[in-house]
Amino acid sequence: MPDTEKKYKIGYTDGVYDLFHVGHLNMIQRAKQSCEYLIVGVHGDDVVEEYKHHRPIINENDRRRIMESIKGVDRAEINRFRDKLKLWELYHFDVVFIGDDWKGTQRWNNFEKILAGIGVDVVYVPYTKGISTTEIRERIVSGDSL
Repeated sequence: MPDTEKKYKIGYTDGVYDLFHVGHLNMIQRAKQSCEYLIVGVHGDDVVEEYKHHRPIINENDRRRIMESIKGVDRAEINRFRDKLKLWELYHFDVVFIGDDWKGTQRWNNFEKILAGIGVDVVYVPYTKGISTTEIRERIVSGDSL
């Protein structure tokens, strides 16, 4: 579909994107199908360590470089916080894409209300079952094949 038919002008999604896999790619492709311009936030190493209690395997600069090279990503930025309202103040997106595994959580119910107040939609993208960075990390440690 031509860009003029896309529902949103500026889309935003973010994540760690450590050990890039097909689930990450599916998110990017689904998001880009719905917006003209896609911004991808990459959680900084310090941010990841704060909430996941471990540092990513791939450093933040390399993860950002990988994301900006993906077809469909128009801009990739390292984020130092996860607050979507503050991120909107930086990027002025009109939609946020997030995996549907977050739907109904207290965190995202709260973000939905806040973002709706400034006219930003939240679109839940189907989570790719059977693949996750956590699972890949566990397989590497245990020596199981991918």
